[in-house]
Amino acid sequence: MKLHIIGIFVDKCSQGWEGKHRIPSLFRGLAGMVLCMMLAACAGTGGDRARHAAPATISLDPAQRTEVVMTALGLLDAQYRYGGAVRTTGFDCSGLVAYVFAAAAKQSLPHNTAMIAELSRPISRNRLQSGDFVFFNTLGSPNSHMGIYLGDGRFVNAPSSGGRVRIDSLHSPYYRDRFESARTLFKS
Repeated sequence: MKLHIIGIFVDKCSQGWEGKHRIPSLFRGLAGMVLCMMLAACAGTGGDRARHAAPATISLDPAQRTEVVMTALGLLDAQYRYGGAVRTTGFDCSGLVAYVFAAAAKQSLPHNTAMIAELSRPISRNRLQSGDFVFFNTLGSPNSHMGIYLGDGRFVNAPSSGGRVRIDSLHSPYYRDRFESARTLFKS
């Protein structure tokens, strides 16, 4: 089903290229495969990083929320890179979150969205505060994308589309329809 949808997406993108700029079918197939790989960026197993998980219970001082948000905002426009976890080469969504929490709160987190979800506590969406996590189902599986909540319905994330760390809205149709959960590492 996913490959069919991606094929339709690639076909739709290529419609404007008909005529003198025809996209060969091989290119469309490769473009679809690349798109699949990019969409799977945050949902990977994390490899060796997944085995180095943080402690089962994390409870951070709420005073660190501001530093988390400021650190995340300082990374706006950093490049997106599948598997990325450092500013110089780029971030994927879980790499961005792990980097921010290590730098701002001295808290090690795994480079894996599902594992970060397991380490954090669920909260209701209307109780979100700056520095909390927002999780999305972008690949047909829970917690396949995540971001750091800023407030006013906005969050920082490293989406594959657009290629840069940016601020998005929970109210945009894309993220509204794919919202999975709100979670936190901060003490109540």
